[in-house]
Amino acid sequence: MSIDHRLLDLLACPQCKGSLQPCAQRQALCCPRCHLQYPIRDDIPVLLIDEAKPYEDKPA
Repeated sequence: MSIDHRLLDLLACPQCKGSLQPCAQRQALCCPRCHLQYPIRDDIPVLLIDEAKPYEDKPA
């Protein structure tokens, strides 16, 4: 699965409004500022703070 870079340019972290990056496993979008990852379900990013999980490794 690959997120279009044009879409990534439009998306922002719901918590800090920072940029998002694909996570290493490509099943989530990561916010390097908040250290939160937002899941991707059925090729759709779920940008809800309640759905976010903290991560410790660096995004890809």
